[in-house]
Amino acid sequence: MSLNSSDPPNSTQGPITDIKAPQEKPVDKVGKNPTQEPEEEIDIDLDAPETEKAALAIQSQFRRFQKKKK
Repeated sequence: MSLNSSDPPNSTQGPITDIKAPQEKPVDKVGKNPTQEPEEEIDIDLDAPETEKAALAIQSQFRRFQKKKK
């Protein structure tokens, strides 16, 4: 059974309403430059000891934050 807009609703179907979902604005990438300039590429050496130290420090602080949050 298919419903066409010309078919009247029968007694088991309730009234058909035209409810539309609210329109959402398109979401741009965070920090995207509105002038459409090319994004600067950042080169990080993931094997560098300083990078590893920084990652461990960030993870440690995040874990503390999560424990405090609970």
